[in-house]
Amino acid sequence: MKEKKDFGDILDRWNRSNDITDKDKQSSAETSTNAERRSRLRRKKPDAVIDIHGLTRDEAWEELQRFFDDARRQNMEKILVIHGKGIHSQGEAVLKRVMRDFIQTCPFAGESGQGKTGGSGVPWVLLK
Repeated sequence: MKEKKDFGDILDRWNRSNDITDKDKQSSAETSTNAERRSRLRRKKPDAVIDIHGLTRDEAWEELQRFFDDARRQNMEKILVIHGKGIHSQGEAVLKRVMRDFIQTCPFAGESGQGKTGGSGVPWVLLK
């Protein structure tokens, strides 16, 4: 009796023998790998921490720029910024706004979230 062959196996063998890459398979594997990497980084402890409490808007921006540049040069993956919740600010918290604006303009700032301790006053950032 003839054994049934899986079409996927035949196609995979043909692709390998002709040195052809299945882009659909590769794309799905890369997506899975990227998702796994992001998940790992979210759980990871930060590589470095900066505290910008008490700084002015301009001082905080300069410190963030220096900190992010150093972190990128050192190939860090995740950093933590302590800016506080802004309970002394009138209206919206000044340093929270500076941090949000900085992340939006920084070309190598990726995903961000809130730290387990400190909540909205302690955001983490994944670097690209």
